[in-house]
Amino acid sequence: MSVRRDTIPAVRHYEFGRNWQRFLATLNGARISAAERSLKQMLEVDNLADKTFLDVGSGSGLFSLAARRLGARHVHSFDYDPDSVGCTCELKRRYFPDDDQWTIEQGSVLDTGYLDRLGTFDIVYAWGVLHHTGAMWQALENVLIPLAEGGALFIAIYNDQGWISAYWRQIKRLYTTHPASRFLIVCTHAPVLLCSRALPRLMNGRLKSDRGMALWYDLKDWLGGYPFEVATRASIVGFYESRGCTLLKLRPCGDPSGNNEFVFRRAATSRPRQAGTGP
Repeated sequence: MSVRRDTIPAVRHYEFGRNWQRFLATLNGARISAAERSLKQMLEVDNLADKTFLDVGSGSGLFSLAARRLGARHVHSFDYDPDSVGCTCELKRRYFPDDDQWTIEQGSVLDTGYLDRLGTFDIVYAWGVLHHTGAMWQALENVLIPLAEGGALFIAIYNDQGWISAYWRQIKRLYTTHPASRFLIVCTHAPVLLCSRALPRLMNGRLKSDRGMALWYDLKDWLGGYPFEVATRASIVGFYESRGCTLLKLRPCGDPSGNNEFVFRRAATSRPRQAGTGP
């Protein structure tokens, strides 16, 4: 399946999939187990037996793999980036070859026609994805389309830091649109990011990511992650509460530049609104 390019804003996107291809070389059992734990902790479940799971912007494919290993009866993964689709296919090949309960496609969360065709899912997962679409509020709206009544929506969105976020948006745009600038940006910004992200982990006694990710590839994802939008915790909660969803769990970001994590439950009678222009 090819992506409808008219659904994606006409801006240059960071090539996330190429970063995830390199990450796969570091993937091991410990990282996979960490990803499984993060799903169980935020969703407050022991397993995903009898649940259907939609991975919006599957990236490396790690969390699709985690959901399938946790017993989800069907996993559907999609990403607009063909290299990310390839990463997810590679993980399926390694761990679930010939599995007809895990489907992988190229698609866009901004393509409402595509989302309509998917049907509905018990769990819709979009961690650190929607703020990179170039149309975040529309993407936040659209993930309700495949969410079943009574289903759980698990998302993570970058925290709004005001002028600091505006600064990072310009750095990310420069990194993505002018490749010659990347070496200088990495040299000048990576030490700051390492301190801001590694030190809190050291202080908490957990240098390793609790999601199974790798710090270096997370840093590259951060520096290059453009388009880039942010939101306050209150604006995200208000956005979904106004659409008939109840906040089940909120995990504030570990550092100011990180992602706030949310789990919402969709009411049995809620329907997504048409406009997707913000709270």
